[in-house]
Amino acid sequence: MLRVLSDAWTTADDRQMTLIALLDLSSVFDCVDHELLLLQYNFGFTDDVLRWMTSFVSGRTQQVSYDGQLSPIRPVQFGVPQGSVLGPLFFVMYTADLNKVI
Repeated sequence: MLRVLSDAWTTADDRQMTLIALLDLSSVFDCVDHELLLLQYNFGFTDDVLRWMTSFVSGRTQQVSYDGQLSPIRPVQFGVPQGSVLGPLFFVMYTADLNKVI
């Protein structure tokens, strides 16, 4: 960040313009489609590994508590568990072929 700021100040001193393109990935892990992740991109994993990965993301539920009231329990159909070690790996696998789409 310091380097970006320094470069912007340097270009401003030279009366040039600085353009910055940012990509916000803050909620990206909530968008991972389980079926696409596990069925379309197997990356050569064995059946045992695919079954383990499937069990990791499948069958999860969520419930919200607000002001002492609980919402109905709903299945989680997209996303990976927050704070999991495998979350970033699953996202990288999910977006691996993105360069072909672009």
